[in-house]
Amino acid sequence: MEEAATAASACTLCAPHLPLGPRPIHQLHARARILITSQAPGTKAHLSGIPFEDASGERLRDWLGLGRDIFYDPTKVAILPMGLCYPGRLPRGGDCPPRPECAPLWHPRVLPRFTGLRLRLLVGSYAVRFVLGTKVTLSQRVARYAETLPAHFPLPHPSWRTLVWAKRNPWFDAEVIPALRQEVERALAD
Repeated sequence: MEEAATAASACTLCAPHLPLGPRPIHQLHARARILITSQAPGTKAHLSGIPFEDASGERLRDWLGLGRDIFYDPTKVAILPMGLCYPGRLPRGGDCPPRPECAPLWHPRVLPRFTGLRLRLLVGSYAVRFVLGTKVTLSQRVARYAETLPAHFPLPHPSWRTLVWAKRNPWFDAEVIPALRQEVERALAD
């Protein structure tokens, strides 16, 4: 895993397309119990070099019921985004999608190196579609999370936009979050 992580950190494949330049951000350890496959780092993560170092990270940690100490312990939680680098902004606001070259290049190199993985969290539509396909909407996939357990748990992206979505879908806070915390606890148990 160390070799794959070092190679991923040195990647410059998408450099011509990255407005802030390449800065691959991930958190990898072979013994991690939980893998978070998310979209791509935001500007704060790009600047700090720390994944989920923003409000969406706080929201995600709250959903999971994890403190920063466990979340940032790579032997417990690994983070492998769909795009390792910040992809830039869309003209009308919001971040660009993850670069399409990234996940097909790095996921096959990294995933086989996990030895203790018990749960993969698919955070956001790009990760959900990449792993589980496109047959249903993200909302339907999240509502039917039990169908993909114990291996995968689909989630919306924890951005501020999800607050509006969660109000329209009260089952998320009432049913999905408690089940998510239970699965996270199961995955981390010895």
